[in-house]
Amino acid sequence: MKILHVVPTYLPAYRYGGPILSVHYLNKWLVKKGVEVTVFTTNINGPEDLDVPLNKPVIVDGVTIFYFKSSFPRKWFYSRDLRSALAERIGDFDLIHITSVFLSVSALGAYYAKKFHKPYVISPRGSLMKEPLARKSRFLKLVYLKLIERNNLAGAAAIHFTAEVERKEYFESGLPPGNSFIIPNAFEPEESREIPTEEEFRKKYQIPPRKKIVLFMSRLNWKKGLDTLIPAFRRVRDRIPDTVLVLAGSDDDDYSKEISKWMSRNDLKEKRDVFFTGMLLGDDKNAALEYADVFVLPSFSENFGMAAMEGLMHTVVVVTKGVAISYLIDRYKAGKVVSKNKEELSRAVSDVLENPAQRKEYVRAGRQLVQNEFSPAAVAMRFFDEYQKLVHH
Repeated sequence: MKILHVVPTYLPAYRYGGPILSVHYLNKWLVKKGVEVTVFTTNINGPEDLDVPLNKPVIVDGVTIFYFKSSFPRKWFYSRDLRSALAERIGDFDLIHITSVFLSVSALGAYYAKKFHKPYVISPRGSLMKEPLARKSRFLKLVYLKLIERNNLAGAAAIHFTAEVERKEYFESGLPPGNSFIIPNAFEPEESREIPTEEEFRKKYQIPPRKKIVLFMSRLNWKKGLDTLIPAFRRVRDRIPDTVLVLAGSDDDDYSKEISKWMSRNDLKEKRDVFFTGMLLGDDKNAALEYADVFVLPSFSENFGMAAMEGLMHTVVVVTKGVAISYLIDRYKAGKVVSKNKEELSRAVSDVLENPAQRKEYVRAGRQLVQNEFSPAAVAMRFFDEYQKLVHH
């Protein structure tokens, strides 16, 4: 079977968070099962371009990746070269998997798939849930849905959702009904070579020794609930003074300016109470997770929550109900699930910090959750089965 995965960004564009890794985990394990996987993507990495070969195959873990130079309009992740490649080569594949909506790759992928009579799957990755539709560029999204995206969705052989809540909100929004399936993201813990010692890690990011660490590790973005986290942390700090908040993530659209405003209103100071590390990768990321006393993801809405998945492997996690895997965290007793308000969040975080002996049991349960539910081999097998159904029917 030959699969073409069309996606706006790909490794090593880590600034785009969890989906970057989960898409590659899927493709990597599909290759291990004998599937021929090709990726068409752009060289975009935020305001920068990836330092990668263009218009030629790059092999990563058996996956054949073609990076294409971005064109105007860049914000639409458009690439003339990618469009040309789709027009020339889409007929070579059995099925097209499109991961995105509201961007050129979904429009172009759907257009050429239909033109060459190829079945295609769309993975919205949470972008069609209530909060993302309502809170950011709502009018533009509604116009785009009406003019372009509804037709793309209606023509898909299937829509892929990562959780039941994502599918439920999709249909409640009145979007085109049709065939759909639910498969969670694959997760594969990153291998550590040699993580820095706790002393080395704290020194590198100027985090005071012996202070308890509340860790947020995700993009600094409106969706992630930092408007709740900052005032909640103020309450935690007042109750447990030897505590700091570490914000580890890339800054989306200068969102850190909003965070600074909330810090000022709550009498929190940078490099005294709150520490910005920027995006962490590899051993530094594993060190942050390992040395954190609690991991927090207070998002409005997450169709999955890859950052929380990483947290589960190392420490106690506290997430809001808007994180799609929260029901599993609750079921496995692998952390705490709260409503998105500062009172509940601060109480949960404080409880974890005041009861450190519970950490070992939480981590054991978290690792069991990841192993049972999100093995990349099992996820890839489920996708393989769905792909076969669509190709044959």
